[in-house]
Amino acid sequence: MDVVTPDQQLARIAALIADPARARMLCCLLDGRARTATELAAIADISASTTSVHLAKFTEQGWLRMLPQGRHRYFQLDRPDVAQALESLLRLAAQDLPPFQASTPQRLRLARRCYDHLAGEIAVAVHDACFAQHHLIRKEEGQEDYQLTPGGEQLFARMGIETASLRSKRRRFACACMDWSERRSHLAGALGAALLNHAMQQRWLEADLDSRALQLTSVGKRQFQAFFGIAIGLPPS
Repeated sequence: MDVVTPDQQLARIAALIADPARARMLCCLLDGRARTATELAAIADISASTTSVHLAKFTEQGWLRMLPQGRHRYFQLDRPDVAQALESLLRLAAQDLPPFQASTPQRLRLARRCYDHLAGEIAVAVHDACFAQHHLIRKEEGQEDYQLTPGGEQLFARMGIETASLRSKRRRFACACMDWSERRSHLAGALGAALLNHAMQQRWLEADLDSRALQLTSVGKRQFQAFFGIAIGLPPS
């Protein structure tokens, strides 16, 4: 059996990055957000079939994870060490990445309904805070189903959300849902729906009359800060 030496593996990695189209795709994904294969093809200015080949190479190397969302498939960097290596190479090249620019209208970007759960900037911030504070963890490495830690159970209990009853529902308890404006995950499943329902009942958020946009209230600003430690500015009136 052939043994791959460290220098050979280094050469393989360098070759994987060396292709300009692949390098462009990786740089685009460095912001932590997910992109579809169609978007990556447009960014790299290559065909859909060539993009699929490149994505397969990255996935085989273990650099990307694929996130199915309805009829779309999103791709996201899955290795912090790969991101760090790419950032070091960019510094060596004296290049800065352009910031992510969402084309979604601002009133939909901050907060909106995604079926029966919360989406938008606030939802992504809540999702990330729950993981950073170890309230949520993945059931299995690489999977998008979540479970609450004991600290997470206490957090939602303090909010007045009864999690035991949510587990008896015939749906996933807690899982990731790709946010189409932020291109990062927010919280879905029974727990995500319960959080939105609670936020609406407690007047943290108020519904727009003619869209799925949600307005953050002054009460909501305080409560999202108190429970999740996230600071959100109120939009201009």
